[in-house]
Amino acid sequence: MTKLEQLLSQYAAYHLDHKNILTHFVGIPLIVFSIMCLTARAGVMVSGFELTLALLIIAMTVIYYISLDKIFGLLMLLIFAVSYPLAYLIAQWSMAAWLSASIGIFVVGWAIQFIGHFYEKKKPAFFDDVIGLAIGPLFVLAEMVFMLGFRKDIEQRMLEEARKQRALMDAKQAQHVSAH
Repeated sequence: MTKLEQLLSQYAAYHLDHKNILTHFVGIPLIVFSIMCLTARAGVMVSGFELTLALLIIAMTVIYYISLDKIFGLLMLLIFAVSYPLAYLIAQWSMAAWLSASIGIFVVGWAIQFIGHFYEKKKPAFFDDVIGLAIGPLFVLAEMVFMLGFRKDIEQRMLEEARKQRALMDAKQAQHVSAH
């Protein structure tokens, strides 16, 4: 099992309910976009180009994703390249408008996430492992790719392992409940 499959499996163990996955298709992109908006305001000019904190975070994230999987990493780069200009535009708004929009998008994204976890009856993955915050966007992209009929071999291995991990999580939880 590749590192990508391990990380997606760990994340998927908390995301086996289809309603939860669907909420993540909305919530995670909103959260990522809001972070881009918030960090696109901080920057320095380099040879007539504004190098923003958002671009630095995007670059580090894409490098990490490419190290896990070139196809998913390049797809994520494309998504960031398309969405960054809008985030940068929002970062140019007045302080009040920029903060209101960015924080509002962030809060709505998280609210949608927690609605999904209500259906799942599981806490978000990052509560147990902070790497879940970085893997969430990749998981949503992978789920979309799987839904389109591509990379089904990865999906199959991910789901098999995720179901095993979920069974262990559920057994631990049942053991903890019966002990109290």
